[in-house]
Amino acid sequence: METPAQPNSKPHVAFLPSPGMGHLIPFIELAKRLVDHHHFSVTILLPSDGSPSPNKAQQSFLQSLPAAITSVYLPPPDFADLPENTRVETRIGLSVSRSLPAIRAALTELFTGNGSRLVSALVVDLFGSTAFELAKELGILSYMFFTSTAMSLSLLLHMPQLDRAHDCEFRDLSGPVELPGCVPLSGKDFLDGIQDRKNDAYKTLLELSKKYSQADGILINTFMELEYGALNALKEEKRFESRVYAVGPLVKTSSDEIASDIDQSSDCLTWLSKQPARSVLYISFGSGGTLSQEQITELAFGLEMSGQRFLWVVRSPIENAKDAAFFTNESSKDPFDFLPLGFLERTESKGLVIPSWAPQIEILSHESTGGFVSHCGWNSVLESVVNGVPLIAWPHYAEQKMNAILLTEDLKAAVRVKPDSENGIIEREQIARVAKGLIEGEEGNEVRGKIKELKIAAERAFRKDVGSSSLSLDEVAKKWGA
Repeated sequence: METPAQPNSKPHVAFLPSPGMGHLIPFIELAKRLVDHHHFSVTILLPSDGSPSPNKAQQSFLQSLPAAITSVYLPPPDFADLPENTRVETRIGLSVSRSLPAIRAALTELFTGNGSRLVSALVVDLFGSTAFELAKELGILSYMFFTSTAMSLSLLLHMPQLDRAHDCEFRDLSGPVELPGCVPLSGKDFLDGIQDRKNDAYKTLLELSKKYSQADGILINTFMELEYGALNALKEEKRFESRVYAVGPLVKTSSDEIASDIDQSSDCLTWLSKQPARSVLYISFGSGGTLSQEQITELAFGLEMSGQRFLWVVRSPIENAKDAAFFTNESSKDPFDFLPLGFLERTESKGLVIPSWAPQIEILSHESTGGFVSHCGWNSVLESVVNGVPLIAWPHYAEQKMNAILLTEDLKAAVRVKPDSENGIIEREQIARVAKGLIEGEEGNEVRGKIKELKIAAERAFRKDVGSSSLSLDEVAKKWGA
């Protein structure tokens, strides 16, 4: 289905990311590229996670964007019927499906504006496929922007087939699952939301995935050199007829727009500038990543035992509530209270510990940063790749175990820490060994060599008129009316 742009009008598309900064940021970067390189205007429709008012940090972030990128806050849906233990995947899916009347009203209002505002396409993320039918009713193209890996997309696309083929939980499968073009996966490493077939999160993702083939095309925040096998396999799927486009790596180039503490940011970078080149291990588990009290203690002692320089973004522990911090980047209490007694004093000459937030883009691009202990959220992975920083993979939730497998077993661009099989804790001795090995050891040299290759490939992907991602986005822009 093609919808030509209006004569003498600027092409205009509507974006529908689901709640959470991790979903929003890649959509913003895609919007910027459409505005800067293809002269589009973009309206971002923002569903609510049920909070009574928009997040202030998000509002500030959106207000800093170019005038051609506007946003519309949708009214919060009613979640009063949801039990307290409802998984985040269910809440996010419902934030879109229960907002469909508001989405229709917002799109209709755009259509009734002047000619330059007519919408040629609606672009949703993996939780937004319930909006495809609405787009088709309104006569506009419906696309998905998948903000994680081609491997994760492949798993979700094959989820209906896997659901029919197996009665047991995926974590109990006797052998690995081989997705087309991907490294073999153990079922226990599938994304968290599909690990309990009786949970509504499983049912939500299953129903959403069945609608993916209705899209007029799927954009993915990856690039050919990063996931060549998986991308080629997706392009060969008959149901898509090559309508799969790798358009990444779309990452932020500055943390200023979402800075929560300018003074802290400045102090952090000043400290980093005093350290030797490639000597500092940066530790951050993202805006939603939390550790238990016991794990914080083990990490602290592991860093101390390693003897390495470190910059650690600490959040206060949350026990047995890995989804609790998903929509916020603030630590609920002073995380320094949870560090071992005397740790800050003993490591003062080698480390810097800061609470809740750090200017990650600037840290990863700094010459003193030699490694990144990461939860393997895809935004963080791509930021590390484009800056050539090797990773220590420490996945927490969502699809992060799959990302860690891609990095360690397929790309060889990271080393992995794994929890003890009995207590589930990653112990200090392993942390110390891996940290030292990445910064000083032979394994670190090998990983650095691979990440350097990927950095060069990422730069090549966006070269004008020749880069694989640049050409893919050119093709999509033409379909959207450029």
